[in-house]
Amino acid sequence: MTQQIKSRQRVADHGEVFTAEREVNAMLDLVRQETERIDSRFLEPACGTGNFLVEILRRKLRLVHSDCEMLQAVCSIYGIDILQDNVEECRERLLTIITEHYGPLTGDLLASTRYVLSRNILWGDALTLCTPLPPKGGTEGGLPIIFSEWGFIGERVKRRDFTLDMLLRPRTMSGPSLFDELGDEVFLPEPCHEYPPTHYLRLHAAQQ
Repeated sequence: MTQQIKSRQRVADHGEVFTAEREVNAMLDLVRQETERIDSRFLEPACGTGNFLVEILRRKLRLVHSDCEMLQAVCSIYGIDILQDNVEECRERLLTIITEHYGPLTGDLLASTRYVLSRNILWGDALTLCTPLPPKGGTEGGLPIIFSEWGFIGERVKRRDFTLDMLLRPRTMSGPSLFDELGDEVFLPEPCHEYPPTHYLRLHAAQQ
């Protein structure tokens, strides 16, 4: 059973109460069709240690049949938390789920998986849309939260980076956004950076 609080002080300071496993599964069952698609994207803006993301990944891993599909499933999961220790624990929990349900990772596959988790599970504030720390040398304000979109074309991956502010900006155009899966008319965000297609096993080395 998942622990719902770490300490009373954290509850008082941050309102930190983790969602119980029963509630997590009940809520995800409402969108079961999406949890059973390897490439459907999920964002948890207050992910804590990953109770929702762990279960989403567990469901996706039941569908994968190759290393490439496994990494694609990892690339579809995003989280933000305001506490750094939660972010680090969430990344490790997701890696543990992969090992338990898919098998141990080594070499480039392990390095690329860790790299994607470092890009997708971020330390930040979903209310300010910024990181907690100021830019290097600064004293006030954090950097904009930036998420990566990972577009798989066979075994090659096209990465595009977007600020969270741009992803949430109410600007309507025809085209899909990073977190829209229904094909509706939505705003079309502009990437702040694009990278050339890279083999999925080389993500950790080619796109720092």
